[in-house]
Amino acid sequence: MKAVVIRNQGKGVEAWKLVERPEPKPGPGQVLLRVRAASLNYRDYMIAKGVYAGPLGQDIVPLADGAGEIVALGEGVHQWKVGDRVASTYFQTWQDGPMRPEYFDHQLGAKSNDGVLAEYAVLSENGVVRIPDYLSFEEAATLPCAALTAYTAIFESAEHFRPGGSILVQGTGGVSLFAAQLARAHGLRVLATTSSAAKAARLKELGAEVVVNYRDVPEWQTEILRATNGEGVDQVLEVGGGGTLKRSFEAVKFGGLVSVIGLLTGVGPEVDPLPILFKALHVEGVIVGSRHAFQRMNRALERFQIHPIVDEVFPLSRASDALAKLERGAHFGKIVIRVDS
Repeated sequence: MKAVVIRNQGKGVEAWKLVERPEPKPGPGQVLLRVRAASLNYRDYMIAKGVYAGPLGQDIVPLADGAGEIVALGEGVHQWKVGDRVASTYFQTWQDGPMRPEYFDHQLGAKSNDGVLAEYAVLSENGVVRIPDYLSFEEAATLPCAALTAYTAIFESAEHFRPGGSILVQGTGGVSLFAAQLARAHGLRVLATTSSAAKAARLKELGAEVVVNYRDVPEWQTEILRATNGEGVDQVLEVGGGGTLKRSFEAVKFGGLVSVIGLLTGVGPEVDPLPILFKALHVEGVIVGSRHAFQRMNRALERFQIHPIVDEVFPLSRASDALAKLERGAHFGKIVIRVDS
């Protein structure tokens, strides 16, 4: 079978190599997935650069997010049948409940675990979920990380979810766009930041009521406060990290929630705890979500018939070009690789 492997970790785009490998076979409690599409996350670029998850095993297949159909069952598998359309789960052993540190050892496309950027992938029978019938494989491949992270941040922290409230999303990556779509579908007021007028226009088409261009207005939190009568938003989905966290603390209302999801601007030397204390803020790290949360999210997607925003689809032969586009950061939504020829 054709597969991409990480052969030179630390080389970024040059780390990915297209190779031929034997077709794997499922063992007890496993399924064989014919991968039809896979999608990229910023984590995958960090792994290729050698700055995430530590050293890898030899020739690990990258990417955690894939969708396809089951073509073979291992011994003892009864919950699935050949032909079922499914997507992978990012953490193969996280079924429900809170995140636990041992789940990191079972994330796809990292450490010694092959991911899904191959024509076939062996996964745990409990490490896949059924995908909504109305979604294409390319759309479904975007769900395991970005969509689930957004869903978990907004809805799985039930004590923070405020019907009719407001949420600020940063940028136009997969998590932020899924958050905007899910929030609008559930009646939340969406505010956003972005880097260009063109992206701002597209965000407004998705239902964002207020969009601030952070290149024109570096202190974008002032515009968010102005748009919320000085109160701030109920929740911020913080994807920037060290470069934006201070502004997020200012943009969120008293008692609000800052969901820390990404580190696109890097890490800062320190975090000022004063606004956390004196605004009684809730600050929560969000790391994807459980398999059961994935299933709950899929029901929400089906209810509202939400379609993921796919920026571009690349063939497997151009997988490195897809990673290069992710590196440039020029995308709007998810970058997908079509694996079937």
